[in-house]
Amino acid sequence: MTYCSSPACPHPEYPEGAEVCQTCGSKLVLNDRYHVMKALGQGGFGATFLAADISLPGEPQCVIKQLRPATTAPHAFEMARNLFMREAKTLGKIGNHPQIPQLLNFFELSQEFYLVQEFVDGLTLKAEVKKNGPYSEATTRQFLSEALPLLEYVHSNKVIHRDIKPDNLIRREQDKRLVLIDFGAVKDQVSPAFGGSDQTALTAVSVGTPGYAPPEQLSLRPVYASDVYALGATCIYLLTGRSPKDLDYHPSTGEMMWQKYVHISAHFSNVLKKMLEIAVRNRYQKADDILRALDLEPYMDDLAQSMSSPVNNEPIRPDPMVANRGGSMASTPVSSRTARIAKAIRARRSGLRSDATTGSSFDSSGSRSGVGGQRSPRGKGAKPGAMPWLKPRDVQTYYAKGRRDFSSHNLSRGDLQNAVLGGSIFRESRLEKTKLQGADLSGADFAKADLTDADLREAALSRAYFHATNLSRVDFRKADLTSANFTNANLAGANFCGANLSGAKIDPAQLAVAKTNWMTVMPNGKRGLF
Repeated sequence: MTYCSSPACPHPEYPEGAEVCQTCGSKLVLNDRYHVMKALGQGGFGATFLAADISLPGEPQCVIKQLRPATTAPHAFEMARNLFMREAKTLGKIGNHPQIPQLLNFFELSQEFYLVQEFVDGLTLKAEVKKNGPYSEATTRQFLSEALPLLEYVHSNKVIHRDIKPDNLIRREQDKRLVLIDFGAVKDQVSPAFGGSDQTALTAVSVGTPGYAPPEQLSLRPVYASDVYALGATCIYLLTGRSPKDLDYHPSTGEMMWQKYVHISAHFSNVLKKMLEIAVRNRYQKADDILRALDLEPYMDDLAQSMSSPVNNEPIRPDPMVANRGGSMASTPVSSRTARIAKAIRARRSGLRSDATTGSSFDSSGSRSGVGGQRSPRGKGAKPGAMPWLKPRDVQTYYAKGRRDFSSHNLSRGDLQNAVLGGSIFRESRLEKTKLQGADLSGADFAKADLTDADLREAALSRAYFHATNLSRVDFRKADLTSANFTNANLAGANFCGANLSGAKIDPAQLAVAKTNWMTVMPNGKRGLF
């Protein structure tokens, strides 16, 4: 198929091989090089097309973004040219990142401007949600773990995107990685004084998408934290499937009222709330701040609150989710427990794996640190850490009631075969020798957990998150691990025979210490070969 890129053409589609539009007379091969095949989208400033570069061997596909002035007035033409040059300059500066489309060419024809970019084959996150439904908390956390480093890179180059939204984030089919597109609204000159005050013809236009753009951006004063707000609003769409502009807003503060539409942990809710603060000074200022916040113990604030303030004068009762085996945290004095929680937070910040219920911590070797820094090895006769135990039936009961966060709990040797636990969070939990054969754990978050010798045969683990997880000798035979994330995971002795790793984030060095066979589907989609 050949397509005419002229905006006024009433019959733009032609059979392949045509060189000139029979309706309007426009050339169908732009710049004597790009064969336009179909339209991808159209907006107020122009359109985008899928094209083939016929000057190169194999005629690789590319995307052509056409920018055309809305009128023929001289000032409009100059404004369009400035926008064009700004986007070209920005893409040239930051487009060498693997998650940003590379700028391949740019040119001007008949008072219209064209940017040629790398073609990204995949679904936008908006299309992904419409196809598969809203994200779970674990999948949204994984999205942030991918998007935030990308945002940090953009900001480190002194660029504000100004139009982050599900439509501008594509899940690339080839490797399932996020790609950020459409830098047409970028602002690349940031003044220290609240984003500057350069109210020129170029900037005196409200840029952004309703519901995703924060107030300061709509007031023509974007800052880096404006992109943080847009990313938070994107998370709300992913969790609810609803556009932020269609939600209710508080009549006094103007804050988006999204909480009733989601079922997430209090900790993650607080992170999103701070990303969506109306006042810039109260919002996270940069991507790194959010990454650090997401690493904090999810139950710390909840525990401190529940220990000190009973509701409706009712006594505090033990909760199996926070109780130790043989007793409950509610039997310990509040000040003592709060002190231990504070100690656990300090330990976390110093790089130790904390045990919030005892004040002890474990270093990376598994040794226990107690008062005064003395260590006792976890050898024969040594007591294991006092991490709260959770019985398999309790996990399933809580899940059925809507709870998804089971972080920092001990489920070792439990039997959860064929359990439905999609989207659950098991961060820093212990699941050694746990039976999870045939379980539905799609989108589950196992970051920094210990699954040594666990049985995950035939489990559904698509898009599961295994960052820094101990997966030593885990049995993954015939498991669905499509698009799973194994960054920094220990895979020594893990068995992937017959497993599907298509699109998984895993490197050859990790697979080299694991077991695979000719039935294993590798990340590149081929069997038996990486």
